[in-house]
Amino acid sequence: MKTIRTILSITLLLVALNITATDYNASMFGIKSNGTTLNTRSIQKAIDFISEKGGGRLVFYVGRYLTGTIHLKTNVTIQLEEGAILVGSVNPLDYEFMTGWTALIFAHDQVNIGITGKGVIDGQGFTVANNLVDLIHKGVISDPLRYDRPRETIRPQNIYFRGCRNVTIAGITLKDPGSWNQQYDQCKNVKVDGITVDSKSYWNNDGIDIVDCDSVSVTNSYFDAADDGICLKSDSPDFICQNIYVHNNTVRTSANGIKFGTASYGGFRNIKIINNLVFDTYRSAITFAAVDGGFVENVVVDSLRSINTGNVIFLRIGERRAGKKGRMNNISISNVYAEVPQAKPDAGYNYEGPVEDMPRNISPSSIAGMPDAPIENVTLKNIEIHHPGGGNPSFARVNLDELDKVPEMAASYPEFSMFRELPAWGFYVRHTKDLSFENITLVCNRKDYRTAIVLDDVHGVLIKSLNVKEPGSKKLPVYSSKSTEVVIDN
Repeated sequence: MKTIRTILSITLLLVALNITATDYNASMFGIKSNGTTLNTRSIQKAIDFISEKGGGRLVFYVGRYLTGTIHLKTNVTIQLEEGAILVGSVNPLDYEFMTGWTALIFAHDQVNIGITGKGVIDGQGFTVANNLVDLIHKGVISDPLRYDRPRETIRPQNIYFRGCRNVTIAGITLKDPGSWNQQYDQCKNVKVDGITVDSKSYWNNDGIDIVDCDSVSVTNSYFDAADDGICLKSDSPDFICQNIYVHNNTVRTSANGIKFGTASYGGFRNIKIINNLVFDTYRSAITFAAVDGGFVENVVVDSLRSINTGNVIFLRIGERRAGKKGRMNNISISNVYAEVPQAKPDAGYNYEGPVEDMPRNISPSSIAGMPDAPIENVTLKNIEIHHPGGGNPSFARVNLDELDKVPEMAASYPEFSMFRELPAWGFYVRHTKDLSFENITLVCNRKDYRTAIVLDDVHGVLIKSLNVKEPGSKKLPVYSSKSTEVVIDN
């Protein structure tokens, strides 16, 4: 309730600000809509003028407005009316570099800012990135071209806001960034609502990145991304990403649907993920990880649909920094319906998930802590997962009496496929305390040599109302090893 009250307060504040705002037509500042005139200086002059006058909206009407890097200032909103397109320059040298990143629209330590309307921001990222490669080959820009691509930090994002308060991003379409699409870093009171994201033009095209922020809502939006769709990060051990509300969104990606913790130096607290759809997605519908010494606590997932997604749930504690183990506790996941396909769910995308992970058997949902850092207090309730089954035992089979063959991989990048072959097809749970399964339905379309649920070093387990359907199987649905206080009540 505290999170919802905060969101309502932000909304009322922003509505009040908009009521009193003055509108300024972009043409008033000589900004051209012909798509060829570079308007960077004119747009920046307009933003500076409006901010100095106490604030208002810079309104763009129908047309294509070409620009390099601009900086949004306090009390200024960019209003993109329907048919207005803010177009990023294809010359990489038209973009500035600040706080470790390059972007089309920057804002640093500003208050009461926004980008709203039915218009479009088009970063032209594919062309920019390839022009950047050309400059690197010519020696104009230095870069190692790892994996034959420039570093994501020198390719422009569409939006990068850092240290800002009271931010509204609403209604617009964000497309074709050169790197991540939009990043909100150490910001407070951020509202992202009703936007459309087409972010699959180049590598690392996340849909949205929320980094070490406090009080953020992402609602009623559509994300189509080459990389993670909705991604939370904690880059600093001195900050926490907290009070985040993700509601009523649709996500399609070549990576993970809703994910946090790849960078987990500080922590994640009070996260609500409610009524979302993930579809045609290569990796996990939801991934939560604590692998860099930070923590994950008080996370609620409710009403999630995962259709044609390679994996459903992946919870992970790791130790990518020696001596810095993460921790994870108080995770509630309920009312989930999921369909896992046999074939690669993102086949044919511009940038598919890695084929080097193939061939392998389809992975189960996983909850994987560490021997001395277990995941604690996890509740799974009203979950229905349809799995293709038909596992091939020739793919490095792990028998139930040799679970120690599954590597710990504490220092590895956290992904559902990291362990390769696992001995379960439904859920694989390892190094976990206080786990509750209630009203769980697992449907295997074809007989699988693996067991539905495997518990390895799990302590304090209640399994209630478990329904496993697997054609021709006579196996017990649950196998437990080195586990205690396991109660199965059907």
